[in-house]
Amino acid sequence: MAQKPSIPKGTRDFNPEQVAKRNYIFNTIRSAFETFGFQPIETPSFENSETLMGKYGDEGDRLIFKILNSGDYLSKANQDAYEQKDALKLTSSISEKALRYDLTVPFARYVVQHQNEIEFPFKRYQIQPVWRADRPQKGRFREFYQCDADVVGSDSLWQEVEFIQLYDAVFSSLKLEGVTIKINNRKILSGIAEVIGAHDKLIDFTVALDKLDKIGEEKVKEEMRSKGISEQGIEKLQPLFSLTGSFETQIESLKSILASSEEGTKGIEELSFINEAISELGLNTATLQLDVTLARGLNYYTGAIFEVAAPESVKMGSIGGGGRYDDLTGIFGLKNVSGVGISFGLDRIYLVLEELNLFPETVTKNVEVLFINFGDKEALFSLKAIKTLRSNGINAELYPDSAKMKKQMNHANKRLIPYVVLVGEEEMKSNTFTLKTMSTGDQQKLTIEELISHV
Repeated sequence: MAQKPSIPKGTRDFNPEQVAKRNYIFNTIRSAFETFGFQPIETPSFENSETLMGKYGDEGDRLIFKILNSGDYLSKANQDAYEQKDALKLTSSISEKALRYDLTVPFARYVVQHQNEIEFPFKRYQIQPVWRADRPQKGRFREFYQCDADVVGSDSLWQEVEFIQLYDAVFSSLKLEGVTIKINNRKILSGIAEVIGAHDKLIDFTVALDKLDKIGEEKVKEEMRSKGISEQGIEKLQPLFSLTGSFETQIESLKSILASSEEGTKGIEELSFINEAISELGLNTATLQLDVTLARGLNYYTGAIFEVAAPESVKMGSIGGGGRYDDLTGIFGLKNVSGVGISFGLDRIYLVLEELNLFPETVTKNVEVLFINFGDKEALFSLKAIKTLRSNGINAELYPDSAKMKKQMNHANKRLIPYVVLVGEEEMKSNTFTLKTMSTGDQQKLTIEELISHV
């Protein structure tokens, strides 16, 4: 007996309904990207290994899917590495390509490679799958889509303002109200670390601070002490633990905490500029919130840091994020090209819309009319009508075989097709169509014009 087929762990099949719902999200995001002036690019599914390796740290390198060289790859393998079981050296001799891990590094490669063709500032969007050899678990897959938008070649804060508006536009279009766009600034975090005398422990300090909501003030202080942050420094942080209120109120508190830090003051100025602009412009359904514990992407973000939270009624992690980086293309030799970008978490957005029942009924638009097949003459007559219906934007099809009526009707029911059309000798003579409404069983004879109007 043949073994039942399966798919690799961490990958998924999508049925027609799921694809339709995913496309609804894709199309909404794509439409907003283009409305805001972003241009689409696409990069290959796989890149040269040297493009990807070493760009994500040791952990990231381990999660990159390597592609074996074509043909007899072992004949060109590093024999010493093979005998010594040195995986790193062996891999480089038998694999020259790898599946992309994200869209950011390929984008950096694209900008450097095409720098003489690109008009800067360059606003690009990209919606493509990426692959990671991660351990599959709920909400974490080995193949998934990323939806990214970036601007490179400008350090203007108006770009950050536009990205906040873009998030608001997309989630408003999806009818997902109550979304919170959290913002922080790397300079604020660096400034705080400087003030408490822990500039060399920025990562340790921010990792501990990021846990404030989860473990509470005392546990955070304990963790900071364990990382070597002084008692005096922790004392200076006290106002930070009780930082609440509006954006403006928090900014005023930060001004007193960071008065002695030039970098921290610069971060405050940037956040104030963005907040004042958004206050003037207004948001449709989202809320902008300052969150000084937000510390994602500290290894590469240099300015604003974004994270988007779903409405509070849904227990879900972030559904988007991004930030400002000063030297994205530096890894490929093109220095001092500033950029800022954001990403949408497609899979989590899908789950939120599903939980809140926000997908429109029309999103899974089905075949609206099934023509019953009574034989070749009737089928040909029906196909002429189907051609007319389709040209009028109506999804219609003919059952392919002249099977028993019950079988064809069951097919319509199982596929939730609302109307069935019956065409026999009498209908062909009078050039009419018998339309049956499946939900009620009602039947009526109609001309082609009446049929179009009714459906």
